[in-house]
Amino acid sequence: MPELPEVETSRRGIEPWVVDQVVEQFVVRQPKLRWPIPEQCSQIEGQRIQKVARRAKYLLLETSAGICIIHLGMSGSLHVVPVGTPAQKHDHVDWCLSNGSCLRLRDPRRFGAVLWWELPLDAHPLFSRLGPEPLSDAFDGERLFQCSRARSISVKQLLMDNAVVVGVGNIYANEALFLARLHPQQMAKSISLASYQHLAKAIQQILAVAIEQGGTTLRDFSRVDGKPGYFKQQLAVYGRAGEACLNCGAPIQSLRIGQRNSFFCPVCQPKTKS
Repeated sequence: MPELPEVETSRRGIEPWVVDQVVEQFVVRQPKLRWPIPEQCSQIEGQRIQKVARRAKYLLLETSAGICIIHLGMSGSLHVVPVGTPAQKHDHVDWCLSNGSCLRLRDPRRFGAVLWWELPLDAHPLFSRLGPEPLSDAFDGERLFQCSRARSISVKQLLMDNAVVVGVGNIYANEALFLARLHPQQMAKSISLASYQHLAKAIQQILAVAIEQGGTTLRDFSRVDGKPGYFKQQLAVYGRAGEACLNCGAPIQSLRIGQRNSFFCPVCQPKTKS
């Protein structure tokens, strides 16, 4: 699934092509995505896209009439092609623009979403309980510390809770915990404020580098220009079970936490007693 760096890479990729352009035609070939595409989405026709924003893993096409909300799901991607380019099998939605370009959603597994919203974004059920963006001033070690005090869960699960912080995702949670030298199974409430401050900085560092590298290509993700994301080449632990730790040489281990694969170095990330 595209995670925050991949979605932010997509946002930056489409922004120059769509901002300040009028949507001349909205085309739906397959309305049955994760949720049926509502008829209200057609209200974007005739509207000028004022801004391309991102909240968590959602992309937002903002107009004066409302917001078109896009989620890429498990395998979705956005591409900019000339208007009139023949659609391929999994090309489900087009936004035909006044500059002759077409923003096209491709989603082979159809777990993505295209929605329409006219009220303030925070009033939408999908956004009303989301935590802060990890690269914003609202996120820091103090927030992680306070959110963890009454939680009998692992620190890995804490990072995956969108009410605590949005968009960290499985890949980058593993990498940030390695950088912060924290075992993914460590009880969240047993970790000190100082360690959480270190972890928050590690999350921000990992995400910033991943965005700079264009995200991580594991299976489905590619950038708007079709090129892969290159952060995969810098992964320290994710997907490297059995391989040597880049720091100490010990074999990377894996386990399942909250039904997600977790990867760690048992030497660099020792689990302490709670």
